[in-house]
Amino acid sequence: MELANAGHAMPEAQLVARDLRRSFQIGRRRIEVLRGVSLEVQQGEAIFLCGASGAGKTTLLYTLAGLERPESGEVEFEGRQLYRAGESALAKLRNQKMGFVFQGYFLLPELTALENVMLPGMIGRRAAKDACVKSLEAVGLGDRINHLPPELSGGEQQRVAIARALTNDPAIIFADEPTGNLDSKTGEAIMDLLFDLARAHRKTLVVVTHDDDLARRGDRTLRIADGLLAA
Repeated sequence: MELANAGHAMPEAQLVARDLRRSFQIGRRRIEVLRGVSLEVQQGEAIFLCGASGAGKTTLLYTLAGLERPESGEVEFEGRQLYRAGESALAKLRNQKMGFVFQGYFLLPELTALENVMLPGMIGRRAAKDACVKSLEAVGLGDRINHLPPELSGGEQQRVAIARALTNDPAIIFADEPTGNLDSKTGEAIMDLLFDLARAHRKTLVVVTHDDDLARRGDRTLRIADGLLAA
């Protein structure tokens, strides 16, 4: 099943969310995490999602990225409604159009840096070794491509994760606390790298962070509190 075209999507917005709602049951309590969130992201923007711990910023990111289905509301990416499609069509879109960088690096420890970077292309049946080597060179790891993750520092592992996110030439990169496991100096270097790569290749960047100083470097900061975007 192909993703449905949404004729009413605003042409200038690459990513559109309308009235997103999501809640979780904890014991007898139902916690409303998203209570009607709407937003638009333009192609090439660097957007930061900020808020206190538990405010819903990671849930919002995952919902925008097609990883967590909302209870109601809709998400459109490049004019296609994500959650009206089947899981296989949605997975194909994520693989081809989206890159992901998480706080945990999620590298397979038994695979080399190069093999980890090649994984998204292998899933999409278009792994290109030369392109993956270039991605690792772009993040400064050209001499570490055959090293296993345990042989790399935390900053180097996150660089591998960034290279992996770029391997299928995505239109948008979603990053969830990408510097959360790193010391401040290494984290700053990682964000410099992510910014430079995104801008050089005109990628849209949507980042969750609790770091206000980091968020100020983006084009816009969206602050979420009590399940809503603050005015």
